[in-house]
Amino acid sequence: MQAHIQKKKRNSPAPKYIFITGGVMSGLGKGVTSASLAKLLMLAGFTVICAKIDPYLNVDAGTMNPVTHGEVFVTDDGGEMDMDLGTYERFLDKGLSQEHNITTGQIYSAVIKAERKGKYLGDCVQIIPHITDEIIKRIRNLHESVRPDIVLVELGGTVGDIEGLPFLEAFRQIKFEDGDNQSLFVHVTLIPQIGDVGEQKTKPTQHSVQELRRIGIQPDIIIARSETEVTESVKKKISLFTNVDWRNVISNPDVESIYNVPEVLGNQGIVQRVTQILELRKSTIRWGSWPTISSSFVNATKELRIGMVGKYVSLADSYVSVNHALAHASAYLGYRIKLELLDAEKFESEPKLLDTLSNYNGIVVPGGFGLRAAEGIIRVANHARIKRIPFLGLCFGFQLAVISFARNVCGLREANSTELDAAVKHPVVDLMPDQKGIDKLGATMNLGGHNINIVEKTFAYSMYGKKKIRQRHRHRYEINSNYWDILRSKGLILSGFSEDGKKVEIIELDNHAFYLATQYHPEFLSRPGKPEPSFLAFVKSSISNAGSRDA
Repeated sequence: MQAHIQKKKRNSPAPKYIFITGGVMSGLGKGVTSASLAKLLMLAGFTVICAKIDPYLNVDAGTMNPVTHGEVFVTDDGGEMDMDLGTYERFLDKGLSQEHNITTGQIYSAVIKAERKGKYLGDCVQIIPHITDEIIKRIRNLHESVRPDIVLVELGGTVGDIEGLPFLEAFRQIKFEDGDNQSLFVHVTLIPQIGDVGEQKTKPTQHSVQELRRIGIQPDIIIARSETEVTESVKKKISLFTNVDWRNVISNPDVESIYNVPEVLGNQGIVQRVTQILELRKSTIRWGSWPTISSSFVNATKELRIGMVGKYVSLADSYVSVNHALAHASAYLGYRIKLELLDAEKFESEPKLLDTLSNYNGIVVPGGFGLRAAEGIIRVANHARIKRIPFLGLCFGFQLAVISFARNVCGLREANSTELDAAVKHPVVDLMPDQKGIDKLGATMNLGGHNINIVEKTFAYSMYGKKKIRQRHRHRYEINSNYWDILRSKGLILSGFSEDGKKVEIIELDNHAFYLATQYHPEFLSRPGKPEPSFLAFVKSSISNAGSRDA
């Protein structure tokens, strides 16, 4: 144990770490804050990588319910990640990997596996040092593999959560091992505003910081989330009770777009405070095109009404990447999206609701799994086809659009997916061959980035402008090749295929305003200022649809 309470010697200079924690309550926007700080440091000329620690016992987010936890974000290397990884990628315009999302499940699994192999013979395996050592190793490995100037690590949850304590202890040990000026602690906390006059209260922040200090961590910077800008007097009060320089208390008020947050933080000098504490070179933020991009989300005056028909509409974060992809495309074209989440299940019990779809300029059907609400989506896909409403289907939406076409155009009234009906007469959508026999659900789907070949002289080809693209996947089922011919014969265009030619990746319809669906998830590649082509084409078509109605 003595080795763990002394500073460890390192053969090379230790990297700079920024550890971001949250206090008072969850849902403060810690992920956006982390991504914004990383963005600012990149704009200031530093190389930065981000990682998210999730203290839950799941190994990854793949088996979680999106209604309770939010979207599962997929990386190119097949990681099923916390949705904050998507926030990092969108802000930094940089692809991340599985190693950038660390969970308690991963840590405990690794330690138990090592114990079974005899790595700790003679030891009583404990939280400290064995669990914390594994956490530290993984954080260190983030730097070893990439060699950035700064490693930014966000801890999910709030200070005081029992699940997060080993990670906080690991952070404390890293700072102790590396010495001062090598690590920096940022604490994101809530400043509630009470009463009609909006008095800003600091007591929750005081208690949150006290809890951190009890653990052995003194925050260097406090980022105060509030409805309105935190006043100077409140900053000084926070400073007095938390032992944080008042200049290091940064106000982070509500803004119209999350893409405004880097400017809000940057204009308060947070980069200068970080570089001073970490003894980094002096640097200036070179904003480049970012202010133009961020302002495009708030300056648009024209509105586009889009209906999103899904299974998990009770929580908007279930489809957070789709929401952002739509916003990226609309802002790029000078519009703002008025997005309405429509419960697909209601279209099963109330068929007359289909007529209300004409109130929208376009319809999006995102991903999902399972029987519930599938028939409603099939009806929506058919209605959009008949009424020539711009339609974009993604993954599950792609599969159900094909089933809808098979039933209503090809005459295969009993067409379905074997996911929804194992004994279906016409299995137009079937389990992928390499998925048969799999009995474990975690990380066993077709996951991550795959190359896709685009058929020339199709709308998809004109949309992407090239023969080959790379997109991310998360599915077990595919279009049954036994039905390709009949689908084509009735007018469905199969315009994209997997690299081996065995899986359909894109379908489209000719003589329609816009009817396109993808087996992959294009939303994961959309960026502010760089909308993904399928979303850009969909929004363009929706704008045209709105214009024709206005005329």
